[in-house]
Amino acid sequence: RRNRMKTPPSQLPDVASTTQRLAVLLHAGLTPTSAWRHVARGKAKNSIAAAVAVESSESAGAPERIYRASADLPLLDRQAWNSLAAAWFVAGQVGAPLASALRTHARALRMLVHIQREVATALAAPVSTARMVLALPAIGLLFGALLGFDTLGVLFTTPIGWGCIVVGGALILVAVRWNRRLVRSATPTRAAPGLECELMAVAVSGGGSLVHARDIVSLALERFELPGDGDHLDEVLQLSHDAGVPAAELLQAEADELRLHADADARAAAAALSVHLMLPLGLCVLPAFMVLGVLPLMVAVISSTVEGF
Repeated sequence: RRNRMKTPPSQLPDVASTTQRLAVLLHAGLTPTSAWRHVARGKAKNSIAAAVAVESSESAGAPERIYRASADLPLLDRQAWNSLAAAWFVAGQVGAPLASALRTHARALRMLVHIQREVATALAAPVSTARMVLALPAIGLLFGALLGFDTLGVLFTTPIGWGCIVVGGALILVAVRWNRRLVRSATPTRAAPGLECELMAVAVSGGGSLVHARDIVSLALERFELPGDGDHLDEVLQLSHDAGVPAAELLQAEADELRLHADADARAAAAALSVHLMLPLGLCVLPAFMVLGVLPLMVAVISSTVEGF
């Protein structure tokens, strides 16, 4: 049961390494089918790479196979794999060099892996502290029992104890849900910020018109259920038009800038979490400790004193 409750490890590093290996193999002259099979040999049996390689004989292309194989994954992992599928799809549609497109996308994914690890490191201390503090009520009960007082008997066999269980349990439940909500709010929700600009950079490198490239990128985002970059793409294209310069480098620079902003926002949210977690601690956990741990102990002490007289 504990294993089922554990959060599965992020597949973002796996997506980044898979994308980089595919880029190297394709640059060396291997066919896409052969590249997928070679990459899948070094992956776990249940990995997306293995699933794509097994289905390589089907008529659907690699992007569709990635999309189907990642359908049941958590949101961030699904977005990461689908971003690879979108990059593959766009490069194939516009005739851009696939190895070069994947190499660029692998660099972006490695940056996201770094962001994810930094956020996980920043979240580790406050989350561990919150979990440890949630154990205070149980520790209070055990401490009272070790001192020789019938705190458990008071808690489970008296009306006062039943009221303590109801109130303390409700406070603990609120604290747990509050902590989870705070952690979710500090966890990145997008695996591929800047993806739309990056895909557009790949699309225009194929030599087609901006209108056609824009249509291909929009189709890829819709087909693989990926979020866009808002107005950033339009701003960069307008800047490229006004300045009379190629759009590819401007688009790639904008994608990198969006990822850096996402990195800064994630770090700020993780830093603020250590302060925000004090709210459920002070308003829920500590009162629950008083209700479940201290109050039954006081009742047990008073009861034993009265009985002694």
